[in-house]
Amino acid sequence: MSVTEMSVVELRQYVLNPGGADALVELFEAEFVESQEALGMAIGGLFHDRDDVDRFVWMRGFSSMEARRDALGAFYGGPVWKRHGPAANATMIDSDDVLLLRPTEPPHPALAPGPRAAVGAAATGDEWVVVTAWVHEPGHGTCSWLAREVQPLLATALGTTVATWRTEPAENTFPALPVRPDHAFVWAATFADHASYAAALTALDRHPAWLRTMTDLDARGVLAESLRLRPTARSSHPPAG
Repeated sequence: MSVTEMSVVELRQYVLNPGGADALVELFEAEFVESQEALGMAIGGLFHDRDDVDRFVWMRGFSSMEARRDALGAFYGGPVWKRHGPAANATMIDSDDVLLLRPTEPPHPALAPGPRAAVGAAATGDEWVVVTAWVHEPGHGTCSWLAREVQPLLATALGTTVATWRTEPAENTFPALPVRPDHAFVWAATFADHASYAAALTALDRHPAWLRTMTDLDARGVLAESLRLRPTARSSHPPAG
């Protein structure tokens, strides 16, 4: 199963030592994709941050919180992490920026990803993936408003599929890996190239309802954390469309 079909999703951001991104991606793509999927996890998008060369972003999915507990215990207590974990950790300054998410209601799933490239493949294409976390106070109907009213506006104005998730409020079932306490609404969209991305932003800025929405976001105290990402060679992310 892909991350798009999972009921629990982690959005993970790693701050790396200067120059560590290529080493981590090479190791991750060779050793940490199939080994995690064999334990029931779904490894989704793997990304370089276009605005920070020392940041690695990825997504991992689980069928349930209980499945997350069991799979993470098996992986981090297993032979692959024992063998390669120290080298991965050596590239990292911080790995605790993690949002634990579930699909919104109503759900807005991403398109199904294409086949994953083989180990050792080189990245091709120039897709731009945008992932934005709108961090907000719980309650006040903010998440429902974002899912029911703002997501359709984004999808229409940007001209592409906009996938959405919200914070999973359940207790962290694997406390060895901390997650952020923030309440967030996360949306993601993929664009074929920079020209498509720039044109979509222009269309959004010109949409008559977007200025009102931005005012409403400010009034609700919503803070935006946006990432502009470049897929790695073995990323399993939804295509543009």
